[in-house]
Amino acid sequence: MSDFLPFTRPHIDEPTIANVATVLRSGWITSGPKVLELEAALSDFFGGRRVRVLSHATAALEIALRVCGIGPGDEVIVPALSFVATANVVARVGARPVFVDVGLDTRNIDVSQVEASLTSRTRAIMPVHFAGLPAELDAILELARRRGLRVIEDAAHAMGASSAGRRIGSFGDIACFSFHANKNMTTIEGGAIVGGSESETAAVERLRFHGLRKLSADEFEVVEPSGKANMPDVNACIGLGQLPHLAELNSKRRRLADRYFEQWNAGGALRLPARGDDGHCWHLFAPLLPVDSGVNRAAFIKAMEARGIGVGVHYPAMHLFQAYRAMGYREGQFPNAERIGRETVTLPLFPAMSLSDVDRVVEATVPSLQEAKR
Repeated sequence: MSDFLPFTRPHIDEPTIANVATVLRSGWITSGPKVLELEAALSDFFGGRRVRVLSHATAALEIALRVCGIGPGDEVIVPALSFVATANVVARVGARPVFVDVGLDTRNIDVSQVEASLTSRTRAIMPVHFAGLPAELDAILELARRRGLRVIEDAAHAMGASSAGRRIGSFGDIACFSFHANKNMTTIEGGAIVGGSESETAAVERLRFHGLRKLSADEFEVVEPSGKANMPDVNACIGLGQLPHLAELNSKRRRLADRYFEQWNAGGALRLPARGDDGHCWHLFAPLLPVDSGVNRAAFIKAMEARGIGVGVHYPAMHLFQAYRAMGYREGQFPNAERIGRETVTLPLFPAMSLSDVDRVVEATVPSLQEAKR
């Protein structure tokens, strides 16, 4: 279908493509000068904080946990609603993810429930800035300060988001960003760890490349076993082309989200997400379907696709996956996350869209809902 509108589409401009070709011809395509250049540019973006880039954000989260000393026997507070990588990385370092419910409209961790979930084994809180809406970070940081905990932000959705005029990643403890193909800024695949101490940054460098520390021109040491998660220069080059346009691209995302709200301002069949303010960077636009009124989500998605509109699902509640049921989690523990998981759909939102594309999505929604009830 030539006019099919996907729920997301990456945008890479021609100058960036030309620069990638230059890197490919340079003979240095793995980690090298472009990685260093991107790390410096990101450090400037985040107010001079330490930045190290990696091959993907999942590795960033896992390595962040490791450099914070989190491992077997420890617990980490995570929201019950996120992409499953948020919980998986905790389990992979041997710790236990302790789920907390989220706000029905914000989709962010319910800070009022966090303190009651802390135990003597809690070592960190991992808030997620869902869809680009900043979590209540000040309250989380204050709680962590009082209880001696680390805060590792899953900022995969939040590149360019801000809270009270402060850019997410420019303050706090440690933040991990994603540059996946569908994110607000892409390196195709990639991630970054922002913040931490000088020694922790040195540990990130080791852990992203086999735990290796170079001693001299002909010697190296392996400080601790690790994998490989270094970003190639080809990817870094794409990031360098994206970063200068991030504010403009996020502004377009906000205009598109505003259009959705304007079109549904008088009320409608969908429950819209929290609108936030100008600090919301709108990685996703994910309303809830009226499933309790008989709408079948799979049928709705099929009906929208028949009208040339792609629809995603972000996300199922994590504690209901088999891997976490095996840890003792069960249905009914986190009702908001479970409801969102049942009802959520992700509608198209990406910078190359026009306002008329939003209108087209809205116009297709009512007949698709009607068909999905049959």
